Amino acid sequence: MNVKWGSLAIACLAQLLLAIDLTVLHLALPKLTTDLNPTVTEQLWIGDMYGFALAGLLITMGNLGDRIGRKKLLLIGSVAFGLASAVTAYAPNAELLIAARALLGVAGATIMPSTLSIIRNVFTDPAERTMAVGIWGGMGAAGFALGPIVGGLLLTSFWWGSVFLINLPVMALVLVGGILVLPESRNPASTAIDLVSVVLSILGVVAAVYTLKSWVIDGFAADVALSSAVAVVALGLFGWRQTRLAVPLVDLRLFRHRAFSGAVGANLFAIFGMIALNLIFAQYMQFVLGWTPLQAGLASLPGGLAGAVGGALAAKLVMLWGRNAVVSLGLLFSAASFAVYSQADAATTFGYLLVGMVIGGLGVGFTFAVTNDTILAAVPKERAGAAAALSETAFELGGSLGIAVLGSLLAGAYRDGLEVPAGLPPQVADSLGGALSVADRVPPSVIAAAKLAFVEALQFTALATSVLLAVLALAAFRALRGVPKVIPEDVLTRA
Repeated sequence: MNVKWGSLAIACLAQLLLAIDLTVLHLALPKLTTDLNPTVTEQLWIGDMYGFALAGLLITMGNLGDRIGRKKLLLIGSVAFGLASAVTAYAPNAELLIAARALLGVAGATIMPSTLSIIRNVFTDPAERTMAVGIWGGMGAAGFALGPIVGGLLLTSFWWGSVFLINLPVMALVLVGGILVLPESRNPASTAIDLVSVVLSILGVVAAVYTLKSWVIDGFAADVALSSAVAVVALGLFGWRQTRLAVPLVDLRLFRHRAFSGAVGANLFAIFGMIALNLIFAQYMQFVLGWTPLQAGLASLPGGLAGAVGGALAAKLVMLWGRNAVVSLGLLFSAASFAVYSQADAATTFGYLLVGMVIGGLGVGFTFAVTNDTILAAVPKERAGAAAALSETAFELGGSLGIAVLGSLLAGAYRDGLEVPAGLPPQVADSLGGALSVADRVPPSVIAAAKLAFVEALQFTALATSVLLAVLALAAFRALRGVPKVIPEDVLTRA
């Protein structure tokens, strides 16, 4: 097997599985809750622990791969991910499940930057690298769409743990293929990782993600205020320390280059809308349109497939129009998809939604392919792990920011648009899901009003997001202007 394309296949397989794993838990939660009977707090930790561990360790693991070898770290992570998946599937109680989800996050943090940094080192031709990164990003988009479908199919016949057991055969393929095909690469000038920086990065990123996730649930409560303060202080100290290290975990000098900072920013805001949209539309399709989870998952598939197509096409479009034009076009496509969704209501057909899904999927594919490639090209290939980790961290923060901001916007618009008569359960005013949970205790007219308020809130949130993404498209066009179509080795670091 050709080493380059074999390495890409293994990286894409690992990326596909990680993307599926990020979304599959949402469908398993109802059965899981029935079997394990977790408390409300435990349910939150079951959902969030994976993301906290993953986001907090990406920077550290990316740098570790540069030092000990990306192939070695990927293989270690594959074994750990498989073992943690088995423990998760058969967890007998909520406490062990939370611990297993944390281990899954740690293992995922070793795999994510390893796949992208391996691509950076294997594909030395800049044009081929752009295409390979586009295909890799497309697999991530496809995985997001496949997660609900895979979960829905398994949960119709098996227990909740089955959604995690699918990880085992896939990770076995990654492990065997990695041993046989992947070349080893590392930074020959590596030094010991600064442990103080590790602690500060974990503390800062986890606190930032916690702040953004909790904001939408609790508002700016005491714990959110405390975690935001911890995030600011820890990340501030982390940044200060990086400027004083010979080999920092994150080279902050890269942010002086418009191309690098623009690519990171575009990456963050592209996922900003996509993640929040997935959560909002899962509610819309099931609560308003009355679809089953499996139907909702199947309906979302065209968007993910369009993302994969967009990622694959991005390299050719860059050669025609340039990097800034393709990224800007991707964000404009995303803005257009939200404009389509802003007209959705209780009578909307699947055909109408399909237009928005395909346009938005193509846009996300265009954006991620070019921004990830630009970020990787900004550093020497010996530091590819650190650059990949920074890209993935922006992805995690962007997703959390999207849920916090757009989720809060949706919740606020829902509450403002619903007049709840006195004496009704408080869940009615909290959310449409809350209203439906007490549907047997309230008049049908109240449920109808709640659905209408949700639809109007969705329309308002989608329109606001469309305007924001259109503005960001113009900013990205300017920020990436002048970046060459084919980026030679280290062109940005020499600029």
